[in-house]
Amino acid sequence: MDAFSAPLLDRFRQGDAPADVRLMAARGVLLLRPEAQLSLLMLLASDEVPEVAAAARRTIARLPAGPLAALLAQADTPAELRAFYESVGSGRVAEQVPADEEVAAEALLRAGGDSPADPPEPAEPEAARSEAEEIEATPERRGTAQRLSMLTVADRLKVAVLGSREERSILVRDPNRLVSSAVLSSPRLTESEVEAIARMTNVSGDVLRTVGSNRAWLKNYAVIAALARNAKTPIGVALSLLNRLAARDIKFLASDRNIPEPVRLAARKIHTQNVSRRQ
Repeated sequence: MDAFSAPLLDRFRQGDAPADVRLMAARGVLLLRPEAQLSLLMLLASDEVPEVAAAARRTIARLPAGPLAALLAQADTPAELRAFYESVGSGRVAEQVPADEEVAAEALLRAGGDSPADPPEPAEPEAARSEAEEIEATPERRGTAQRLSMLTVADRLKVAVLGSREERSILVRDPNRLVSSAVLSSPRLTESEVEAIARMTNVSGDVLRTVGSNRAWLKNYAVIAALARNAKTPIGVALSLLNRLAARDIKFLASDRNIPEPVRLAARKIHTQNVSRRQ
């Protein structure tokens, strides 16, 4: 994914978001990373629902000129995005915005770096607890999961983007692809959380495919190794990662009967080649 993409944005582009969710996003409520926020507002400004398009245009009109110009000046800004905001720049007027659409405009363009971080959690051995124990560890966590399950899709989306680490760890398993994509698009998502997600065997293949297609996350060797060793990782994704693994992990995969056979056989072939080269 490039710098102006996000899993949730891709869902909007594919038409997966219902009108009420698009309206919420058009009002600037989700606070994605600034680059993705600009792309999403551009998309929603031409929405087929007039109310959604109008809300997006009002939000765009309230974006602060200085930070907006700085973002658009970045070298990796797509030409289409730059052209759109330059075209609307001359017409950006402070319209009268309904009270329920008041937007913290500055926050829309700094959500990627200035969002308050979750407090750090103590390190824990990877195999210390099973995933079932992780979910059911405390009554409080069970209560959080139950509370989230009672929210609407729109409200779960907001929590997925802006909520706590615990809430994200629950919502990334949500059966609604919009919600799990929102977790992966959250500006508060940390590298350690991505590592934990890559190890999960009770998330959808779509979630693991998204993690495995993000070049920034794949700079972390622990993410690569976790995806390759996860039986739920789509076979094509796992196979594409084998050549990036250390010999010790290839050796482990070559004999691991818990992973899909094509992955195990490919790892065995690489392991045999590694042994031959050492002889």
